[in-house]
Amino acid sequence: MLFGLAILFGLVSFVCGLIVLIEAFKDEVWKGILYLVCGFYGLYYMFAEFQHEKKVLIIIGSLGGGVIAGILNMMATAQAISEL
Repeated sequence: MLFGLAILFGLVSFVCGLIVLIEAFKDEVWKGILYLVCGFYGLYYMFAEFQHEKKVLIIIGSLGGGVIAGILNMMATAQAISEL
């Protein structure tokens, strides 16, 4: 159950990150490449340069979804180990 939720939140995070990546490449090619290579620039781009009508939801989905997926993954792994 927890792994399924982790996959779901990871997928949400992936899709939201992909939306930001596509917008970065539409803006400038070098911004898209830098977004892929440098995580700190990705954060900067999301907050400072990314323009979208649903910007807040996309940022929350990208960052929050990844954090929640990671936490659920750790919980599911700990649960699986304790059942051994």
